[in-house]
Amino acid sequence: MNQILTTLEPHAIWKHFQTLCNIPRPSYHEAALREHLIAWAHELGLTTYVDPVGNLLIRKAATKGMECAETVVLQGHLDMVAQKDAGVEHDFERDPIVTRVLDGWVHATGTTLGADNGIGVAAALAVLESNNLSHGPIEALFTIEEETSLRGALQLEEGILKGKILLNLDSEDRGDVYIGCAGGIDINVDKQYDALPAEEGVQALTITIAGLRGGHSGLDIHKGRANANVLLVRLLNKLKLTSDFALTSFSGGTLRNAISREASATFNYDPKNKVAIEECIEKFKQDTHVEYAAIETNLKLILAEGKVDKQLAIEFQNALINALSCAPHGVHRMSPDLEGVTETSCNLGVINLKNNSQGGKSFDACLLVRSLVDSAVEHLSNTAKSAFSLIDASVVLENGYPGWRPDPQAGLLKHFLAVHKEVTGQEANVKVIHAGLECGIIGAKYEGMEMVSFGPNIRGAHSPTERMEIDSVGDFWNLLVALLASVPKR
Repeated sequence: MNQILTTLEPHAIWKHFQTLCNIPRPSYHEAALREHLIAWAHELGLTTYVDPVGNLLIRKAATKGMECAETVVLQGHLDMVAQKDAGVEHDFERDPIVTRVLDGWVHATGTTLGADNGIGVAAALAVLESNNLSHGPIEALFTIEEETSLRGALQLEEGILKGKILLNLDSEDRGDVYIGCAGGIDINVDKQYDALPAEEGVQALTITIAGLRGGHSGLDIHKGRANANVLLVRLLNKLKLTSDFALTSFSGGTLRNAISREASATFNYDPKNKVAIEECIEKFKQDTHVEYAAIETNLKLILAEGKVDKQLAIEFQNALINALSCAPHGVHRMSPDLEGVTETSCNLGVINLKNNSQGGKSFDACLLVRSLVDSAVEHLSNTAKSAFSLIDASVVLENGYPGWRPDPQAGLLKHFLAVHKEVTGQEANVKVIHAGLECGIIGAKYEGMEMVSFGPNIRGAHSPTERMEIDSVGDFWNLLVALLASVPKR
């Protein structure tokens, strides 16, 4: 078993992150890690509780002299995003994450690292295990399925937390403290089609767009990165204006909250149209490379012989491409109140068109709308519903969650800023994040709870380029220790 991380400092936190790398924990498969942590906590004499949805709560009493301090909730999520590079063999339900250290950063090998949010969980575990730190009563809350649906936070049992201060350990920039976040909602689209047999004499072509940077659909949505789903829909839309073809399949993206890095589509075509199709694709390839030259330096458009298969009727195909072309994607509005902050966005995360068991075709898509403004979430969701009404699809809005409204005057924030300056010698940057931190959901269940979110430097979250800066983990740990030692009295 890979143990490279146990040689890093501070050992107290890195040894637990190593454990999290060794135990597979993709979303929906957190049970093995949860059971390990329960057994570990019981060996330390700590009390545990698992709520009905599967969230784990571990309690630790105050250290001597800190009994009157306010109870602090240390909060993170157990699951990680499961993404890997093309050609990498890795079973996220069985295989450990293989880590490596390069130029002061911890990387995985061809997969996501799980620093989001493994390092936050590791920090909480280090506090729970410590016998030389000063702190008041601790409640460590580890939620499930944050990366897919936020179900753990959304269905968190009410009344189980006693703390009035929550430190969310799920941020990705040293020196930043987050005091607000976007709310959001999933848009799930479904449509069943009849299929036609392939016409005699046709051939098939598979087009793959790959090599994109991808990234987090909240943190990276404003950076102008290409979305493979969007590019491939653009290409199909361009093709249908110049050549006849019949779509048989589409597969793009794996998560609604990750910017799609790869997408493929296959279609049948008459060989007499081959030259026109190839010319259209080549022109699109050249234009796209120019459009994204400064951002997507590894963009690939790959053509391969496909498998002739049953196909969509032309009118259904064209309507589907039109609907996908109209679907919202990217930044919808920047905040007029917070400079440089994305207010509202939508990510076209997943598209699938495949054969179904009834002899036809199944189409499904998943989009994620985020906004600091609830009415904007509603508006952009309705825009997406309108787009898919073009094909009479079923559109279900689900897993909606509230935002976290920032309070710049909160006492916890002032305390955090003072401790940060004392520990690091630097002023912290107060920020609002365009992502769905669990703080908003938990805060809605526990009125009056004060919250901040902070963490070390993590880059490339939700993609196989994910990496974490070693030095920043030490700073993160020192800041957490100082905050716990200086918690005000109840």
